[in-house]
Formats: sequence, C-alpha cells, structure tokens
Amino acid sequence: MTQPDARGVNDRPGDQLAPVLRPVRAGNGFEEALEQILQVVRLGLVPGGERLPAERELAERLGISRVTLREVLKVLQDQGLVESRRGRYGGTFVRPRTEAPGEAELRRRVEGVDIEDVLRFREVLEVGAAGLCATHGLSADQSARLREALARTHDAPLAEYRRLDTLLHLTLTELCGSPSLTAQYAAVRATMNDLLDCIPLLVRNLEHSQQQHTAIVEAVLDGDADGAREMMREHCAGTAALLRGFLT
Repeated sequence: MTQPDARGVNDRPGDQLAPVLRPVRAGNGFEEALEQILQVVRLGLVPGGERLPAERELAERLGISRVTLREVLKVLQDQGLVESRRGRYGGTFVRPRTEAPGEAELRRRVEGVDIEDVLRFREVLEVGAAGLCATHGLSADQSARLREALARTHDAPLAEYRRLDTLLHLTLTELCGSPSLTAQYAAVRATMNDLLDCIPLLVRNLEHSQQQHTAIVEAVLDGDADGAREMMREHCAGTAALLRGFLT
C-alpha cells in the first residue's frame, strides 16, 4: 500500500518559507520565532493538513535551540493551530481550518487596524520590490520560480486562491534581494489577508487581478522597471479600492 505523502513544503522545489523564516535576533528569540511561525501559518505557506519542516531544520533556520522551538510549537498547539503526530510519518502538522471565521470574528481581527496605513505601506513595498526585480534582473532559476508562482494562481479554486496569490507576491518580494523588505512585507501581508478575509472573493475582480499579475511578471522578466512599478501600483490600487469600499 502506498504510504501517505508527509513531506513538508521545504522538501519541494522552490523554498516557499524563505520569505518569512530567518535567524532571529538575540534577546527575543522565543518571541520572534513565534512571530515567524505564526506568519507561516497565517499566510498559508504550509497549507492545512501539511507538515512543518522538521524540528532540526526549523531550529537551524531560526537560529534557536530545539528547546526554545518546542516551547514555540507548544504555544501553537495550545492555540489549536498545529498538532503533533508520532511515528514514521509524524511531525508537527498545520491544522486545517474547519470552517470560515464568522463576521464577528473577522471584525474583531481588524478592529483598531489603520487600513490606510496598511494599504500605503503595502504599496510602497510591492511597487519597490517589482521595480528592483526588473532593474537588477533575475537569474534563470529565479525567473522560473516567479513563472511557477504565477502559473499556480491560474485556474486556482476559490478556496486556494488567496494562499496562492500570497505566495506569488511573497516570491516577488523575496526575489528583489532585500531581506529587510521581504520581512516587512510578510508582516503587512498577514494583516492584509485578515482584511481580505472580511470581504467576498469576487470572480470578476480575480480575473482582473490575474491579468495584472501576468503583466507585472512579464514586465519584471523583460527588465521594464517603470512598467513593473506602474502595473504593481495599479494592482495595489484595485485591492485598496475594494477594501475601502467594504470596510470604511
């Protein structure tokens, strides 16, 4: 009998966790490690039902001891976000969301969020990242990663679209070559996703977004920095208009 595939995301070509996981700073190792793994879960970088990287790998990537890592994972288990499984195909698995959050829960998540600040910061980061990628160029491997991330968003089922859309944007920011920018974007994207969860997925909007995604990627790969920046600015403006319309 074929055994279930228990590979984590890091076992696959293209490291989808790279935009988020990085060595923590001394002094706040527990807190920063918890923040990063929470981002991995909130951004859907490891889908529900799949396994996080092995403890040894996670500890090495975060630059913390396995004791500290286990304390972090214990918090996530207590919050019902992950579960531990034993055995040959065991490990720490992200728990699937059993149901969509209700309106009251969604509103609670974004209460006190300065929507305009989030939208403007997101635009600055993404427009800058797109311009940098186009200006400095991408290697053949990097270009392939970007094309693959774009391809995965095409014809994605609605339930998976937001996660794959997030991965495309994270890939682009990571490829710009600034770990600081990438870390800031991962944080603001997590807040963006909380906001986006408060509004419906509109098929017409998703079709338009896909056209914009394609134009952004083509401009980046063509080395058209002005075009990449302008199209990304337009893309961000479309999302901002929807959020303002529904939430403000």
